[in-house]
Amino acid sequence: MTIAVDFDGTIAEDRYPKIGNEIPFATQTLKMLIQERHKIILWSVREGTLLDEAVEWCRKRGVEFYAVNKDFPEEDENKNRHFSRKIKADIFIDDRNVGGLPDWGTIYHMIHDGKTYEQVMHEEMGKTEEKPKKKWWQL
Repeated sequence: MTIAVDFDGTIAEDRYPKIGNEIPFATQTLKMLIQERHKIILWSVREGTLLDEAVEWCRKRGVEFYAVNKDFPEEDENKNRHFSRKIKADIFIDDRNVGGLPDWGTIYHMIHDGKTYEQVMHEEMGKTEEKPKKKWWQL
């Protein structure tokens, strides 16, 4: 599966143009997805030096992207005058999602188990809900 991931506010706290602290479990989750042979594309508004800094920040934490701001590593935007920054991905992970960014554990389970956010949340709610105890007269 090809997964496009935003950087600011998704992998690291949004401190643009600086790099914020890592969002808990972001790089660990991305490394697990890479090990499972998913193609991870860094999809960011960052360009030039700011983009290079973000890529290096991730690399130091063990995250090597399949591609950065393009569909595949060999893509040359200079050869295509109609180049679009729109990435072709199966899933987009971004803090600007409707409803916000789920925690990275939930994101992993959604991708790894092939479940929707609603399914994962329903399972989580079911684990925490206690069944009401029957009264002695209801036996």
